[in-house]
Amino acid sequence: MLLVINKETGACTPIQLNRDTMTKIQILGVRGDVAGTFTGQLALAHTYGSGERDSCLNTAEAVSNLLYGVGIDHYISITMDGVAILNDLVGGVEVEVMDDFSSIDSTLVQGETVTLMGNHALTYVRTRGGLEDSSNLHRMERQRQYLIALQKKLTEKADSDAWFATNAILQVSDYLTSDCTAEKLSKIADLLSKSDVSEIRTIDGEAKVGQEYMEFYPDEDALQALVMNVFYEKVKK
Repeated sequence: MLLVINKETGACTPIQLNRDTMTKIQILGVRGDVAGTFTGQLALAHTYGSGERDSCLNTAEAVSNLLYGVGIDHYISITMDGVAILNDLVGGVEVEVMDDFSSIDSTLVQGETVTLMGNHALTYVRTRGGLEDSSNLHRMERQRQYLIALQKKLTEKADSDAWFATNAILQVSDYLTSDCTAEKLSKIADLLSKSDVSEIRTIDGEAKVGQEYMEFYPDEDALQALVMNVFYEKVKK
């Protein structure tokens, strides 16, 4: 997920990136130096390195390559273990269950409205196998549903408690990797709580079965249009 924040207008545009997106990725050597490049799924960028700072920087570089060189100012990574903690800090997240999880978790009944707590949240946003539609594209749809609801709860908490963002960051700090200090993250969170957050944008394209795994190829016209629309100001004639 890439967040594009316009500090002048207060607008925030989230862009959800398909993990299977094919793009240029740096190969990092054992000392962290760049040993070459290859074209592969975006998610592979994070597998090079320790899983911490170097992996995040490599992922940011891959995203920049995908978006025609647009710079990525900061990165924040949270491990799977941190999802349940963040979810519960806002008192749980309410969603209408989109899929039949009966073979995985009988408490997640398709069509019912539930408040996700603890690891149920991780199950809901992470699961693919065992569902009728196990594609990543469908999982991304479920993740967007969850993130919209989570963002609403985060904003409500921040509005009612001036220290919520700072305390939340401290609670999940053991699961976070970022180039920002806790103070910087708190300021970004405060900025987001006051921003006009638009609908989550996605990139049109085609998912294909590769030699081993799924591969997603962005539609170049759609990708260029998104980059121009989100990152560059329109010049008035």
